[in-house]
Amino acid sequence: MSDTFWKETAIMSEANTNSSNDRELVLERIVDAPRERLFDGWTNPKLMSHWFAPAPLTTTVHELDLRPGGAIRITMRDPNSGAEYPANGVYLEIVKNERLVWTDAYGAGWQPTKKPFMTAIITFADAGAGKTKYTARARHWTVADREAHEKMGFVQGWGMCLDQLVALVKKG
Repeated sequence: MSDTFWKETAIMSEANTNSSNDRELVLERIVDAPRERLFDGWTNPKLMSHWFAPAPLTTTVHELDLRPGGAIRITMRDPNSGAEYPANGVYLEIVKNERLVWTDAYGAGWQPTKKPFMTAIITFADAGAGKTKYTARARHWTVADREAHEKMGFVQGWGMCLDQLVALVKKG
């Protein structure tokens, strides 16, 4: 990954966290992959398990119920420490090849969770010549949650995952 990419991404993230919405982090890039393939990477459990967590973490996809109110249940695991990081929630909106929205504020059956952290909004816009404008927004419940997510490595981690997704869908 080039230093330029990380600087551009950090600037973009910083600009968005300093915007009027101080609870949002954003990763936005033009990527060399069609949006249909990227959307498939987000909605096909077999593909998602290969890219969703930054390497060397592994991902187990337990459930992707692709409908508003449907559950998303994933576990990321650090092979070095054995630590596990669950990512559970429900889908709020799904527009094929355009948009995915989910939140961890609820679990399956619209059961409220103990500590909501964020709502994720992923958009895929045609950028011509087989490219996609990919935007990932993480909207947090509090400024403290956004700051914690940023310190956890939002820009680098979500950027690495996007690179893994693009590499995967380009392989075929």
